Amino acid sequence: MLAAEQKRSLVDLAVNAMAQHIAEGTWPVGSRIPTEPALAETLGISRNTVREAVRVLLYAGLLEVRQGDGTYVRALTSPAEAMRVISRASLREHLEARALLEVATARLAAERCSDADLAAMETALSARMPVRSHEDLLESFIDLDLAFHLSIARACGNVALAELYQYFSQSVRRSLRVSLLDCSLPEPDHAAHAAIVEAIRARDPEAAAKAAAAITAPMLEALSGLLPTQDPLPKEC
Repeated sequence: MLAAEQKRSLVDLAVNAMAQHIAEGTWPVGSRIPTEPALAETLGISRNTVREAVRVLLYAGLLEVRQGDGTYVRALTSPAEAMRVISRASLREHLEARALLEVATARLAAERCSDADLAAMETALSARMPVRSHEDLLESFIDLDLAFHLSIARACGNVALAELYQYFSQSVRRSLRVSLLDCSLPEPDHAAHAAIVEAIRARDPEAAAKAAAAITAPMLEALSGLLPTQDPLPKEC
């Protein structure tokens, strides 16, 4: 048991040392890291420990193996760690991130969307319904609202932004549900959402960005007044 713990400690030390080389730019993104024997000698550990440390960094997304060529640096920071930080963010931070993404995707959609993309947005917009007090209807409304915003993200012509918005859907769902249950956090009406589609249809990027910003601005303003120092979830009405 003690031997296993000691081995684990050595692996952790190796992981930290290698991650530091990556973060500091000693091994730039796209570069090949030293060979296993070289790493073992530099770090003063066994090749088995180096091998395990590399596996950890491969799993974390920092490294990638190119068959027959070696192991290369894939990213400066771990995507998994970034996602953990995002998951711990506050309601205000989720809304601010949502606002930035919706403004960016709406602007790009006005520049790049196809006729099919525009038709998908209009269909998603028309499917949105007025909010009712019954919880089942509320959940259905949230699904339809998210489908509308995702249709814009998918029309922006940027896969990375669209995927990032897709990831944020769950935090958006949480913040939207809170805002609809809490009488002090307003949710913009159907007309506010329709304004985004109208601007995109007119191929007006700035108007589309302004309309998208108007979606989250009222909630952010209300939240700032309610939570000047801390950001716990608002109480239900």
